Amino acid sequence: MGVQVQRRLFTVEEYHRMAEAGILSEDDRVELIEGELVTMSPIGSRHAACVARLTALLFPVEGRGILWVQNPIRLGARSEPQPDVALLRYRPDFYASAHPGPEDVLLVVEVAETSADSDRSLKIPLYARYGIPEAWLVDLLEERIEIYRHPTPQGYRSLHIAHRGETVSPTALPDLELSVDEILG
Repeated sequence: MGVQVQRRLFTVEEYHRMAEAGILSEDDRVELIEGELVTMSPIGSRHAACVARLTALLFPVEGRGILWVQNPIRLGARSEPQPDVALLRYRPDFYASAHPGPEDVLLVVEVAETSADSDRSLKIPLYARYGIPEAWLVDLLEERIEIYRHPTPQGYRSLHIAHRGETVSPTALPDLELSVDEILG
């Protein structure tokens, strides 16, 4: 007879209380996904460079939205992922009163050097369930950008894979064309 493992799921409020109590620190690389603390992959130099390039390339958004770089977004009572880059609706307080929710997010971008499979199976479906209109997965190993659009509770209905030599544009900023080559470096 085996022992049944009991899993304890946390709420966003409990997650924040763990940080306030010193159980979690800013140096702990974890995020809350569907009530579970998930360890984030270490940020390698290619990953960091890609996030910096994306930030620079998306900079023209200033005034039309807010770039949210490696900061949390709140998705329901049990999830607070930290996408590498998010494009948020503009708010004069820059979300000082509370982390942005799904209604505030226009685009999320996950950059993956070693975590593409887990981002694809865990985070992208989470973003779809909460109605984030667009999610990009920049897969550094495969040298491509997966662009997910048209969210449903079961996942995104549309997937376009962009390769080197192509350009991509966020739906929220159709006039902003980004070179896949520039993003990948």
